Amino acid sequence: MIQLLYALLMAIMLVACNQNVQQTDEVHAHEAKLQLTEYSNNMELFAEADPFAAGQNAGILAHFSWLENFKPLESGAVTISLIIGGKGVKQTLTQPVRPGIYKFEIQPQVAGVGKIIFDINSKEGQSQIIVNNVTVYKNKHDAEHAAEAIVVSETNTTVFTKEQSWKIDFATDFPKVEPFGQVIKTTAQVQSAQGDEIIITAKSNGFVLFAAENVLEGKSVSGGQTLFSISGNGLAANNAAVYFQEVKNNYEKAKADYERLAELAKDKIISEKDLLNAKNLYDNAKANYDNLVKNFTASGQNVTSSMNGFVKQVFVQNGQYVEAGQAIVSISQNKTLLLKADVQQKFAPVLATINSANIRTLQNNLTYTLAELNGKIVSFGRNTNNENFLLPINIQIDNKGAFVSGGFVELYLKALTNTQALTLPNAAILEEQGSYFVFVQVHPELFEKREVKVGATDGLKTEIVKGIKQQERVVTEGAILVKLAQATGTLDAHSGHNH
Repeated sequence: MIQLLYALLMAIMLVACNQNVQQTDEVHAHEAKLQLTEYSNNMELFAEADPFAAGQNAGILAHFSWLENFKPLESGAVTISLIIGGKGVKQTLTQPVRPGIYKFEIQPQVAGVGKIIFDINSKEGQSQIIVNNVTVYKNKHDAEHAAEAIVVSETNTTVFTKEQSWKIDFATDFPKVEPFGQVIKTTAQVQSAQGDEIIITAKSNGFVLFAAENVLEGKSVSGGQTLFSISGNGLAANNAAVYFQEVKNNYEKAKADYERLAELAKDKIISEKDLLNAKNLYDNAKANYDNLVKNFTASGQNVTSSMNGFVKQVFVQNGQYVEAGQAIVSISQNKTLLLKADVQQKFAPVLATINSANIRTLQNNLTYTLAELNGKIVSFGRNTNNENFLLPINIQIDNKGAFVSGGFVELYLKALTNTQALTLPNAAILEEQGSYFVFVQVHPELFEKREVKVGATDGLKTEIVKGIKQQERVVTEGAILVKLAQATGTLDAHSGHNH
């Protein structure tokens, strides 16, 4: 009896195990999905679909992203067409179930190899995405096992769903093969370009009296605006006020003498020569007086700004004694700047081939190309001197508001070359304990962490010597957040999806 009960118990357990295995197979078969990835000229498609079998309904969860910014298709009608040979089925959805996500359900009628066409009609215009080599099987069993046979390597991968990428600044792209020559990295000082800055000096000896209390560094000024005056009151020698009075008296005397002699000349009382001498003295005195009147008054010299700009530096204090020619104020427009850099002598043969540069600001870590700043290479040194054994190079740029005269920037000088290299944006490359890696796309929700060997960088792009191929799509923006997602652990591949 005991043996019979034992055999019966074993039989029940075996049946239960078989049922569990069958249920596991059924669940696994149910979870078998096809990943469809395709790109048009302006849109990315990533879809998870049930295996296709003739006469069986298949759900397709499609994600549409704009390639311009990798943001979701917010609204619009999308038509899906599954075409096998000359036969096909289609379905149109007028709105997404969620931004970027369209949930289709179609029933293929015949088995075979065909294609799926997505026609998108939105406010941005019309677009079409075609997925080729789509197989429809004769029955559901074959379709599910074919889907299970598709092996996607998940070694060293990270799941980053479309819903996650849509919420951040994210992008993927292929590495570029482009000319990439020698790059010289150095530091440059920012200075005002010639003609963009003037220094206003004193034209006479005296005491500086600012016209207003707002003649301060950084204050805007306009052309013709009076900035300060120089008064010589109280000076025993070189007194501008005394000199002005002398010139005025000489002018008035010369004018009176000339007018008196002109009346006498009418009656032929004086000679023509005496009249000409008097007129010459009058003209000289008038020219001298008129020149002083423009900038001087009885109280001193008025000094104005000759251009619009701002006060860059004030060299003296209010009430300070200055001498003629001494610098008082510098005025700058801060529109055109000069980057002055020095490079080692070993780069002398390369300097003549430098045709471009990238400039990185230190205060906000932004990098600009020379073209963006309307810049140009002005000159480079061909010799050194006793005070500096480095070779100078000067670059002129337009100030876009991020550069401060007197500050420093990082400069990447780019030499002209015919050498081709595989490059990636610097934002795509992450550093970890001295090694560099990128995230290579397996499909738009799965990314493989791949170590790469890097070469030179120009501040915007870096040469990739080894590790990836040109045909592999890489995360070019948002890579650091993919890394953080990896650090938090493996996520559900369908997390956030609306199945």
